[in-house]
Amino acid sequence: MRALCWNGIKDVRVETVPDPKIINPKDAILKITSTAICGSDLHLYGGYMPGLKHGDILGHEFMGEVVEVGKEVKKLKVGDRVVVPFTIACGNCFFCDEQLWACCDNSNPNAALGAKMFGYTTSGLFGYTHLCGGYAGGQAQYVRVPFADVGPLKVPAHLSDEQVLFLSDIYPTGYMAAENANIRQGDTVAIWGCGPVGQFAIRSALSLGAGRVIAIDDSQERLKMAKQGGALTLNFKEVNVVDVLPEMTGGLGPDSCIDAVGMEAHGYGIGAVYDLAKTKVGLMTDRPNVLRQCIYTCRKGGTVSIIGVYGGVADKIPLGAAFNKGLNFKMGQTHMLRYMKPLLEKIEAGEIDPSFVVTHRAALEDAPKMYSEFAKRGKVVKTVLDPFGARTKVERAREELAPQASR
Repeated sequence: MRALCWNGIKDVRVETVPDPKIINPKDAILKITSTAICGSDLHLYGGYMPGLKHGDILGHEFMGEVVEVGKEVKKLKVGDRVVVPFTIACGNCFFCDEQLWACCDNSNPNAALGAKMFGYTTSGLFGYTHLCGGYAGGQAQYVRVPFADVGPLKVPAHLSDEQVLFLSDIYPTGYMAAENANIRQGDTVAIWGCGPVGQFAIRSALSLGAGRVIAIDDSQERLKMAKQGGALTLNFKEVNVVDVLPEMTGGLGPDSCIDAVGMEAHGYGIGAVYDLAKTKVGLMTDRPNVLRQCIYTCRKGGTVSIIGVYGGVADKIPLGAAFNKGLNFKMGQTHMLRYMKPLLEKIEAGEIDPSFVVTHRAALEDAPKMYSEFAKRGKVVKTVLDPFGARTKVERAREELAPQASR
């Protein structure tokens, strides 16, 4: 089969690799019909996450058709159309019983590596380093899905791939970010990062009762999409966010702040320069510029929700400010199985069409080019890849005309 493989920093290639096989009787094999490039894939592309090996297949947002099942799989059959969560859960451990699916104790075969890095193992993740299990990802034509009776969600035929594909990660992730923000009716919520997760966090915060959402980015295309979703917008290239947010909130600060950026946060102040310098020489893995701004601007007693991925260590985090202001923190990988079915119901009811976030469509063979474009954080917000060929002429024409229509 063809699959996108990591071969070094900013070096991803579509290569021919062996087809996946059933290894455990609880496995299923999926023929992938749609897959996507996630913002957190860029952390791998840039070499910021430890635990990658040459030839690793990337991708954790995918869906498709079941083509083979292990002998112990009871809930799926060949021909079922499913979307698969990026976290892998066994369904039987203490953490799965507590619905802390991203903390599953049994799905990471490299648990000792995870424990060495994080104190305890996390769940396995598709296409996301050997610290998280070394599982082959879904930017490929086929993929092996462990614990197939637990994670995959059957989706109705009347919904298109692009309407349900993002149940694999970014829609539940944006929703959990908003849920973790402890939003009360009428609250002001500030969200850093208007990439795909930030876009879903904006719409989720408003659906949970936020009176105002203030979205922060420096990409005009992303800010435009955020405004279309109901947010007020700030371009951090043009204003000092730490000064402006108190002014916009009567001196109180936002009731909650969502960091939808994570470890590769950039900016223009001394803190951003410091972070970049330390990561360049290997003294720090994460750049917490956005996290600092969340802590400084959040109102006293407010909540900081961290959904942007952090992978290692960072410093100059103002814990004194967080402590003395009495801030609350909630963070973590998404507990996907809490959210997939309820959010599918919202899609079916017409409350949201997640395909709004798609700006580009391409064949899997074009994935290296799309990674490069996405890393520029400009016009590309979300790319959907077709693993078995080019998109239709109509879809390609629509993509080519979209930039002209926005002018």
